[in-house]
Amino acid sequence: MGQKSYSDLTPRILELAKMTEEAGYIEQELFTKYDVKRGLRDLNGKGVLAGLTHISDVRATKIVDGESVPTEGNLFYRGYNVKDLVKGFSEANHFGFEETSYLLMFGELPTREELTEFNEMLADYRNLPTHFVRDIIMKAPSKDMMNTLARSVLTLYSYDDRADDTSMPNVLRQCLQLISIFPMLAIYGYQAYSYYHDGNSFFIHKPKPEYSTAENILHLLRPDSKFTPLEAKLLDIALVLHAEHGGGNNSSFTTHVVTSSLTDTYSTIAAAIGSLKGPRHGGANIKVVKMFADMKRAVKDWTSEEEVGDYLRKLLHKEEFDHTGLIYGVGHAIYSKSDPRAEVLKSYVEKLSVEKGLEKEFALYSMVERLAPQIIAGERKMYKGVSINVDFYSGFVYDMLGLPLELYTPIFAIARISGWSAHRLEELANNGKIIRPAYKPIGEERAYVNIEDR
Repeated sequence: MGQKSYSDLTPRILELAKMTEEAGYIEQELFTKYDVKRGLRDLNGKGVLAGLTHISDVRATKIVDGESVPTEGNLFYRGYNVKDLVKGFSEANHFGFEETSYLLMFGELPTREELTEFNEMLADYRNLPTHFVRDIIMKAPSKDMMNTLARSVLTLYSYDDRADDTSMPNVLRQCLQLISIFPMLAIYGYQAYSYYHDGNSFFIHKPKPEYSTAENILHLLRPDSKFTPLEAKLLDIALVLHAEHGGGNNSSFTTHVVTSSLTDTYSTIAAAIGSLKGPRHGGANIKVVKMFADMKRAVKDWTSEEEVGDYLRKLLHKEEFDHTGLIYGVGHAIYSKSDPRAEVLKSYVEKLSVEKGLEKEFALYSMVERLAPQIIAGERKMYKGVSINVDFYSGFVYDMLGLPLELYTPIFAIARISGWSAHRLEELANNGKIIRPAYKPIGEERAYVNIEDR
């Protein structure tokens, strides 16, 4: 007899999977009985306090008469309101992502001299090891760029003579290098896959030291390396808004958890990438773009509130798009009345839509932004309000910039590596215990039975 193959979903695999599902199922009422905060959140959606951080603060409630009530959302980086940061970058007419990265890691806004030095440092680190593109990125390219990014990060361990050194200076060096080369790892990975699987031309542009991170992304990605100032500015703002979002978001919490074991930086960041890849975390803006593509197919008159409203109701009733009952880009675990990142992004999105001749599309997005919360409130029982989140407009931004869907989540990672780095450094600075929450066993003790008697 030939050896059996278990590489496919054979009937036996399906049968065993069913056994696994039954063995793993826990009666839902037990979570209430034992007061388990599922997802580390209580029934009102408030997160369980698991740590302290200087890095950022997400605010969406205020205390009124001793009770917490929803309010307009605000996001603070090291005490600075992100709205004020973006306004300041715009008024000074310079790119903000690098300044934001400095602030998140070092706790203070840089002087002009400090920022110049920091930018030069990032430019110096913006180099991959010799033959890395040929030997690593071009070998067995993955269709998923987040997997490509994680694999490249893990492989960089082999090129680092001090990979396991968790001293602060060494980890800072590693983090700065990763911040610098993330765009190259993601974009070169996409270009390699596009070449091998789609037959597109394969080209590699070297990053320019005088360019910002946003400028280098567009320069590396486009065959002609051309972009407008508004395109680079809007991408930079998107990077600033995605750079950090509190220690409790899934990937930043992952960074704290893995760092607490004192493992190396490459393993830690690869774990954070794996977390961000999930559609419940970093992949939502792809769903937004695809949902709007389906909406434009199904709705004949984009200016009709009645037609658009009917489509949104069908989404909730699982009758349109992917039949999940979700309106993507609407709602957030923390924010209820507004997501400050979406507010900031929207004003710049409108300008780019004019430059691209996509005013009708922007008007459709604006209509959905207004109608969706009303329709959801009418159809669903909710404990708090609902508004659009940053994914609602970021997907539209990336679409207008001509970024391929495969790079939407990696762009998120290119921004969030600054936040992850800050959280890793903060966890190491406090030298805390290994993070190990409790799980309550609910099974009964059983006596072993000899295999012949089962």
